Amino acid sequence: MTASLRPRRGALTRMLQCAALSGCLALSAAAAAEDVVIRDARGRDVTIGHPTRIVSIGGAVTEILYALGAQDRIVAIDTTSLYPPQATADKPNVGYMRQLSAEGVLGLNPQLVLAIAGSGPKETIDVIDAAKIPLILVPDAHSEAGIIEKIRMVAKVTGLEARGECLAKSVEADLASLRDLRAKVTTPPRVMFVMSFVDGRAMVAGQKTAAHEIIKLAGAVNVADGFDGYKVMSDEAIAAARPDHILSMERSRDAVQADAIFASPGFALTPAAKSKSFAAMDGLYLLGFGPRTAAAARDLALKIDPALSKDATAFQPAAPTANCRQ
Repeated sequence: MTASLRPRRGALTRMLQCAALSGCLALSAAAAAEDVVIRDARGRDVTIGHPTRIVSIGGAVTEILYALGAQDRIVAIDTTSLYPPQATADKPNVGYMRQLSAEGVLGLNPQLVLAIAGSGPKETIDVIDAAKIPLILVPDAHSEAGIIEKIRMVAKVTGLEARGECLAKSVEADLASLRDLRAKVTTPPRVMFVMSFVDGRAMVAGQKTAAHEIIKLAGAVNVADGFDGYKVMSDEAIAAARPDHILSMERSRDAVQADAIFASPGFALTPAAKSKSFAAMDGLYLLGFGPRTAAAARDLALKIDPALSKDATAFQPAAPTANCRQ
């Protein structure tokens, strides 16, 4: 009897082993199915699960996470994450996006670092990579398509694709309304964006900058389009550019002051000085290229082209108030 049972027991053992193995394989397959592969701004494929502890780096990234209702997953932000206001009130801060400390980030035990392209320095990024913490760099193209790409990537990372499409559609509608507004511009205003003004020297935005692109979105032209990036312009070059309007950022300190600008030799000779046309706007709102960018371009258009006031006032952007959290 005993001998006759042995094969059955062996068969049963094999069945149990097979069942266990099948269960493990099924669990592994289910886990793999839950993983998401994201190709980031570095061209790398990053595999993530369902991160609930996210370090959010970059104002637009944090703004999108909040707009999608994913704020409870954020364990820390950076100093550029100024919107919505509760982000700075509720979340720990890991410093400026380009001067991150690896210890400060890793000490928060994140499951994911979601950072706007350009974050760093490289040494910090390398340490985070070496620690095997998933790090995704979000592309930061300063364009209409770039805004939508950011929204969809953040939505995919968080598994909130439906909410992401809701937000993307709201933004696309706002951008379409903005295009209609630009079509009403008869003579594009001539604008110069001044990043800083120190010791009488103006740091000005050229092409391939967020400032250049927001000026275009507002239906204006950037008069400093003969170079890429930011550079100090001479008084002669400023006078020759003949801007009608000066644009800058609002800052708590070291803000560019209209009186100082127009008292300088280069700017004093410009049409902008004659009309005292100077506008300063919140930096993240103006240059962040996030969900509120169409609204920022609309507000800029109003400041520099009063003839658009009726049409621009009628355009009420939907994205800043869209409820895409359900």
